[in-house]
Amino acid sequence: MTNKEKSAEVIRKFVHAFKCPLCNSSMEVVDLKSLVCSNNHTFDIAKQGYINLMTRSSNSHYDKNLFESRQKIIMESSLYSVVHAKISEIIKEHVDDSIYPIMILDAGCGEGSHLQRIIEECNNIATIGVGLDISKAGILLAAKKYKKSIWLVGDLANSPLEDRSFHVILNILSPSNYKEFKRVLVPKGLIIKVVPRPNYLVELREALFDDNEKKVYQNDETVDLFKKNFYLKDVFNLSYTRKLDHEELENLVKMSPLSWNSEKADIGVFLNRASSEITVDLDILVGSNNN
Repeated sequence: MTNKEKSAEVIRKFVHAFKCPLCNSSMEVVDLKSLVCSNNHTFDIAKQGYINLMTRSSNSHYDKNLFESRQKIIMESSLYSVVHAKISEIIKEHVDDSIYPIMILDAGCGEGSHLQRIIEECNNIATIGVGLDISKAGILLAAKKYKKSIWLVGDLANSPLEDRSFHVILNILSPSNYKEFKRVLVPKGLIIKVVPRPNYLVELREALFDDNEKKVYQNDETVDLFKKNFYLKDVFNLSYTRKLDHEELENLVKMSPLSWNSEKADIGVFLNRASSEITVDLDILVGSNNN
């Protein structure tokens, strides 16, 4: 079977979780080629195995190079390994492992590596991952690399997902749409949102910005908004450092929007070192809709 046909088989098993982004009707997989709704709106499965369910053009600033660098950092360094281990631990603790399988949505998944790592960490429970992102470049890379999950180009504000179809929603360092999250989460479902704390990548910010205001990030408003929309079950503060070599530092710069408006000289100074300790400083918010 081709990658397209293999992906179509996986999608067919879980097609009940999808709805047409144009008319909201149910969908089915036809001829292992397309996802078709009851009103005959048709979305072809790409040869790499993903589906583009966007209904409008998008202007993502994230390109292939950024996603490739991000994938290398997540998969080849230990920068986020503590985060992945903690999230998988939370899923195992809070989700009934008698559910088969546990449906996990990564909303704003980028190139899919966070979802891949977390599913790998959840190796003793049955899970199926669905990654949704507005960026075709990110989803294309995810579909090429990770064959066991379902990858969708889609709009978080008009997600092509059925009501109450996911047991877990991940939202990792990415914008949220709480109205949609509440809609697609099962009753008593789990939402896990990762937000930066003041010292997240502080070494990079200090190297690239002179303005002190740009060096400090506060997440108070983000946390308050989360608490207004979901019952806050727990908060985990993760703060640690990892040593990155020169190549890893280059990938960190390439994957970070912090570098977009920075001077090349400042980036050069940051990179002109054999290695550097980099700080990961994050809050993991664990919530439930309790419906």
